[in-house]
Amino acid sequence: MGIKTFKPITMSRRHFTVSDFSELTDRKKKPEKSLLAPYKRKGGRNNQGYTTSRFRGGGHKRRYRLIDFKRMKDNVTAEVVAIEYDPNRSCRIALIKYEDSVLSYILAPEGLKAGDKVISGEENIEPRPGNCMPLRRVPLGMQVHNIEMIPGHGGQIARSAGAAAVLTAREGDWAQITMPSGEMRRVSVQCRTTIGELGNKDHMNISL
Repeated sequence: MGIKTFKPITMSRRHFTVSDFSELTDRKKKPEKSLLAPYKRKGGRNNQGYTTSRFRGGGHKRRYRLIDFKRMKDNVTAEVVAIEYDPNRSCRIALIKYEDSVLSYILAPEGLKAGDKVISGEENIEPRPGNCMPLRRVPLGMQVHNIEMIPGHGGQIARSAGAAAVLTAREGDWAQITMPSGEMRRVSVQCRTTIGELGNKDHMNISL
């Protein structure tokens, strides 16, 4: 991706930058309706309707994209239909279509584009960006994202734009990963992860 700058005709425009969205397959494409859910805003209010966090509100109306963080559909090849924008997260998402015509959204790693093939499973899965497998099958030193903390609970670690953890060691039933922050963490080798670094890494350089 790149960063788009503007002619400084006002003081606020001088340092204003946005993404150029060059990695999206089609900027005018509507999201898949079957994978949308309502996104109800609470405006800082608790379950009784009282404001407990003040000054929250506004923003554009949006709908939540149902992301498949678990990737439990094993040994079924899926084709990437499109790379799309998600207003609910900093990274891009990929719409994939399985061989049995089931559609799903996944987090889009760097380099993934429309027409590519992805697959998840436990045996004989090639460690390519977008493929999902248990940590016991991932080669040491490889960058991974969307890592489970508890087997079967879905990915919870390294899910934002440009994020990637590194599998540094394995011993018995445990794998050691280096988090994007540099912290070392130990998780079960049965936990699933997705290969590659998440895209849209220039998100941190955007200035509003």
